[in-house]
Amino acid sequence: MLLSLHVKNLALIEEEEISFGAGLNILTGETGAGKSVVIGSIGLALGDRADAGIIRTGAEYALIEAVFAADSEEQKQRILAMDVPLEEDGTLFIKRRIYPGRSSCMVSGETVPVRQLREIGDVLIDVYGQRENQRLLRKENQLLTLDEFAGEKTVDLRHRTEKTARKLHELESAFAEDDLDESQRMRELDLCRYEISEIENANLKEGEDEQLESRYRQLESHERLMAAAAAAGGLTGGEDGSADTQIAHALRQLSALSGVDPALDDITSQLSDIDSLLADFGRAISDYADELTFDPGEFEEVTQRLDLINHLKGKYGKSIPEILAALEARRAREEELTGYDRRRQELLSRIEETKQELRELCLALSKDRREAGTVFSEKMRDALSDLNFAHVEFETDIRSDETHLTADGMDHVRFLISMNEGEALRPLDQIASGGELSRIMLALKTVFAGREETPTFVFDEIDSGISGQTAWKVAEKMGRLAGRYQILCITHLPQIAAMEDVHFRIRKETADGRTRTSIEKLGEEESLGELARLLGGDTVTEAGLANAREMRENARRAKGALQNKE
Repeated sequence: MLLSLHVKNLALIEEEEISFGAGLNILTGETGAGKSVVIGSIGLALGDRADAGIIRTGAEYALIEAVFAADSEEQKQRILAMDVPLEEDGTLFIKRRIYPGRSSCMVSGETVPVRQLREIGDVLIDVYGQRENQRLLRKENQLLTLDEFAGEKTVDLRHRTEKTARKLHELESAFAEDDLDESQRMRELDLCRYEISEIENANLKEGEDEQLESRYRQLESHERLMAAAAAAGGLTGGEDGSADTQIAHALRQLSALSGVDPALDDITSQLSDIDSLLADFGRAISDYADELTFDPGEFEEVTQRLDLINHLKGKYGKSIPEILAALEARRAREEELTGYDRRRQELLSRIEETKQELRELCLALSKDRREAGTVFSEKMRDALSDLNFAHVEFETDIRSDETHLTADGMDHVRFLISMNEGEALRPLDQIASGGELSRIMLALKTVFAGREETPTFVFDEIDSGISGQTAWKVAEKMGRLAGRYQILCITHLPQIAAMEDVHFRIRKETADGRTRTSIEKLGEEESLGELARLLGGDTVTEAGLANAREMRENARRAKGALQNKE
């Protein structure tokens, strides 16, 4: 249920706050006053596309804030499943700020993408207008409508059908992609076996290439390493003038003065450490030189092994692990190619099994649809008769084709209607006008009453092309629907406005050179005055007020009768 709406700097609205109530919320006002902007702001709050042109002239941004209450436990669970925070009482706070070129969206204090606003909107509200009229004319939507009417079992069956159809498509695609002739299969098998043999014969070990590269550098640089070690050894020890001789001489000079000056003793100790380190270095460089060897045979082996590994890297991967992974992939492909005929037969068997499963699901789905179609047609005829279609006939035409199994089943569904005695049934899109479609959609909503999970409906232009007795019939249907749901309805018809539970008047005013739209919740007398205006024009007379009172009383009696009937 929509509790309140705060709109700022949107089109002609400077800043308005609306608190909605349960039942039928009526919005009236002159043409062009901004009624559709109010309805549009609800859509914007729930993720509709925002154009920078809707920002009020001179403002930096437009702001829409909506407060909803999740009315049922199922609705709360669907919202929580989206990771959307809810207050303990089920309240949901939505804020959308629209700037030129971008917008920011928040739900209960947390930033969310526009996509998620739309998902939340699908749970919270159903906005109906001329666009939804056109949706009703599309055959695929008529099929969905029938499935939804049939109930949860049929919807679940449809989902299973969709899943099975996808599985069949995947199996058939795999079968088509794996279609090899015998010569092609043998060529690929020979290549696979050659590559397996090439990698296996190399007998690779992980890390081997790094060790070989290190050894190759040592062997390739043997002479330079020997020369460097010899030079370092000669400069640091073993001969007059070498580093160790000079340090030993310096150490004797300082040691002769041991105990004279503590500061000099510390320096002497440091030099003694250096002398020890240099002795260690001398032994280490000597051992290193002794261990350096060069075997031409080993150098040749290392070089050839590295060449082989680099050759394999060039063909199968940049590292030994990648080459070994390529080996496993080729072994798997060899197994596939070796068992090609067997696998193809298994795949064909799975395709046939899945086709049979899909056929059975489609048959069951078609049976459900036919049973539901009979009940749906009867209920639609009754609902349309209540909306002043005097000689209406309505049928759900279901045509099945067992040779054409799809994710939607095997049925083509069309809603057929005849609105005049003696006329043949024809598809909706061939005969229904805008006003008639509005009433058909309202009949549909009435038929679905009690099945819909969405607690709030918004009707824009539901009264298009109707008047008189038909308007009363539509008003009564709206009153009945409002007994189960919260309804927001823009109307120009006093018959519908008289059914209100809450009445808002929308006006366009000009002051200080600026035009603004204002929204006012009406009390009893103000609502009567607005009804009188709808009945008779801008000038409200006593006669007009009397007519408005009579209409209001008739509406309330009708609502009472509807509630007793429910």
